[in-house]
Amino acid sequence: MPNSLDLSGRIAVVTGGTSGLGRALAVGLAEHGANVIPTGRRADAIDFACREIEALGRETLRCASDVGNRASLECMRDAVLARFGHIDVLINAAGYTLKQPTIRVTDEQWDALFDTDLTGAFRACQIFFEPLKASGRGRIVNIASLGSFVAFHEVAAYCAAKSGLLSLTRSLACEWAQYNISVNAIAPGVFPTELNKNIIHGTGRGRELLMRTPMNRFGRPEELVGTAVLLASDAASFLTGQCIAVDGGLLASGVNS
Repeated sequence: MPNSLDLSGRIAVVTGGTSGLGRALAVGLAEHGANVIPTGRRADAIDFACREIEALGRETLRCASDVGNRASLECMRDAVLARFGHIDVLINAAGYTLKQPTIRVTDEQWDALFDTDLTGAFRACQIFFEPLKASGRGRIVNIASLGSFVAFHEVAAYCAAKSGLLSLTRSLACEWAQYNISVNAIAPGVFPTELNKNIIHGTGRGRELLMRTPMNRFGRPEELVGTAVLLASDAASFLTGQCIAVDGGLLASGVNS
């Protein structure tokens, strides 16, 4: 039987793929055979991620882009097509969070977060639609959040944007199934990164999150890779419109003691 999880020959683009969970996913797809283009705004971070991918014997492309800038995404798409001829997988991992009392969140802060976390993914899906359609087995994986399902104290803008991303995932899954594009999401649990480690390590918030997590630990970035590989592969040929929580059981949890 062929290995339906083998990504050999696939071309994958990962927005936000140069740091944090996005970089772990980009490298993880490369480990499973894909040629991966990790993209972001910083040339030094792009080069670092690309060198990791090349060290695995895979091909990549150094091309900066900003999910807040449609023209830059279009240029990146065209550069990938010029180099590789096709695109099979899009992972939307670009995003950031904002912890602040909601009463003090400004219009500018709200709009900026939505523009990256929700509208940025929308732009990328639009821009990569045609090559994903041409692939015949296009895969979109959006990085949602536990905040797509439940509230987190003082991160209302982030939770609202990630709730919107889950809704977008379901809508596109239904609309684009006719083009053999599957659209799914991953909701990571608590994974310490450079963006959030200061508010979860050794804090009351972190202790509460651990209490609510049956596995009683935070996640490791590489623990997202298996789910991403599944959703990017032929093994997900009849799987669309879903969101898989990789959260150590947090969403399933009630009372843990």
